[in-house]
Amino acid sequence: MENISITKMSSKGQIVIPNEMRKGLKEGEDFVIIKNKRQYILKSVKDFKENLKEDLIFAKRTEEAWKRYENGKFIETDFDEFIEKLKKIKDDKNIS
Repeated sequence: MENISITKMSSKGQIVIPNEMRKGLKEGEDFVIIKNKRQYILKSVKDFKENLKEDLIFAKRTEEAWKRYENGKFIETDFDEFIEKLKKIKDDKNIS
């Protein structure tokens, strides 16, 4: 979750995956795109079934968080502090 990048969609609907995030991907690899209201999840087809439940839970939680943000119910924090909190949660839950 530490890799965050911004990219643009071309006039042809193409989106570039930033070079630093392409590690382990091969040219021609197939992906599934899941749209949930205003969010999109890009998932390699080879991993699709493996983590589908977790991806859907993540999508739902992200949508709920976005609604809280739009309603002004959020906590503001800087990027480094946010990443440290995520690492602590990851360590506490033994998530790899």
